[in-house]
Amino acid sequence: MAIIITGASGNFGRATIEGLLERMPARELILVTRDPSKLQDLASQGATVRRGDYDDYDSLVSAFAGGDKMLLISASKVGSRIPQHRNAINAAKAAGVGHVVYTSYVGKDGDNPSLAVGDHRGTEAMLAESGLDWTILRNSQYTDAVIEAMSPLALQRGRWIASAVDGKMAQVWREDCVASAVAVLSTPGHRNIIYNITGPELLSFREIAALISEVAGRPIEYVPVDDEGMYAFFDSLGIPREAVPDQTVGDVPWSSDDMVSVERAVREGYMAVISDDVEKLTGRAPKSIRAFALERQDDLRSA
Repeated sequence: MAIIITGASGNFGRATIEGLLERMPARELILVTRDPSKLQDLASQGATVRRGDYDDYDSLVSAFAGGDKMLLISASKVGSRIPQHRNAINAAKAAGVGHVVYTSYVGKDGDNPSLAVGDHRGTEAMLAESGLDWTILRNSQYTDAVIEAMSPLALQRGRWIASAVDGKMAQVWREDCVASAVAVLSTPGHRNIIYNITGPELLSFREIAALISEVAGRPIEYVPVDDEGMYAFFDSLGIPREAVPDQTVGDVPWSSDDMVSVERAVREGYMAVISDDVEKLTGRAPKSIRAFALERQDDLRSA
């Protein structure tokens, strides 16, 4: 079976490839990226490396040729994902791919205000209507982002600002998301199933701020704000309100429209989803925020 990995040169793609190579030979992998030069080390191991761009349908049809199962790693920019994912899904069907595994986003359905959830549910609907077999991996917010980006900022300022107030999420270690994807890609079944890939406990940012304060040994004041206060905070960091092609912060195409909408969804209870799907898929319990923070304790103390 030939497995396609889209976005193969990104962090999630690379980590997934490493996991798959522990289970199968490189020659069974088709790695798709906008810049094949970034994957020459894997090409030298026997993997097929091809150029493919979500904005270029024809490139995707060619890149997906000969693949049986595909990991569709979601595009990064809110508001642009659906047309890009439509290209990928249609190209997969045209190329004869039978099964698409999609990295979606956790969250309750209905009137969820998160712009990201809207993008992902739109993609899930396209997959359901495509005639292809599919598996949805609804990944929660990454613990990595909480510990490596949000926590140092709070420690530097002595304040954790959040419009999520006391809403909760079950943040998940990215490596647990990767391991879950590897399990689905490398074992039979999983067809037309939604998995919620979450951490082991629901926590509010107030609780996380207290945990980080304890681990780092430094005070953090938790400051709940309304949506406009959250926009003002992101404005102060230089983060654009709308996701636009030529603006990134730390090489990430963040936008405050996206992040404020997520915090509102957390505040209103839409993101309070927890499951044991990580353990079912991988055979191990997901890593907790406390465990991750303790692993990064020295970094947090020096933030």
